[in-house]
Amino acid sequence: MLKNLKIEVCEANLELKRSKLVIYSWGNVSGINRNEGIVAIKPSGISYDELTPDGIILLDLEGNIVEGQLRPSSDTPTHLELYRNFEDIGGICHTHSMNATIWAQACQPIPCLGTTHADYFYGPVPVTRSMTKHEIEADYELNTGKAIVETFKDLNHAQMPAVLVANHGPFTWGPNPAKSVEASIVLEQVAEMALKTIILKPELTAIPQKLLSKHYLRKHGNNAYYGQNY
Repeated sequence: MLKNLKIEVCEANLELKRSKLVIYSWGNVSGINRNEGIVAIKPSGISYDELTPDGIILLDLEGNIVEGQLRPSSDTPTHLELYRNFEDIGGICHTHSMNATIWAQACQPIPCLGTTHADYFYGPVPVTRSMTKHEIEADYELNTGKAIVETFKDLNHAQMPAVLVANHGPFTWGPNPAKSVEASIVLEQVAEMALKTIILKPELTAIPQKLLSKHYLRKHGNNAYYGQNY
């Protein structure tokens, strides 16, 4: 099971490179085996061209390395904090993709301006508050995770599998590593579409709630009817 997890996480990381969401060694994807309480994540600073399943690091939920010789991603404490609090997710992705990061640097949520956005994200993609001096100086990556969890205090992380960390960049998640990457790919697309739409028509407001709900709920939830039943 853990060997398969390492293969799955490696492949998800490589998909980031193929999808052109990352350059150099930027970004990381992790996955978790909930039964074992083990997280697999990309090692820190390793080029995607060098990444293999054998290089994926395994840790427990407290951050103790159980397999691997390299240092895990520097963002590991953020991933672990999300796994500890969002107990139904199975994969997490972090990138510095261009357009989503522009919104994060502006500390602005991505508004839902059309049905493409609504198909994946049930409302505006939220942005965290800016971190305090103390949070940055002490346990920065852990506190990044805490800021994300705080942002979702009154939000459903299953209906909104993405967040923008203020001044930093996006994190996405899903039921497995591949789905967390898919969320990042879609997020980057809707971030670009929203940015260009606002340039074209600055006064535009969000789509009506009824249209948002129609497009989101036809693909998600108990009464979804998009796609096939297999």
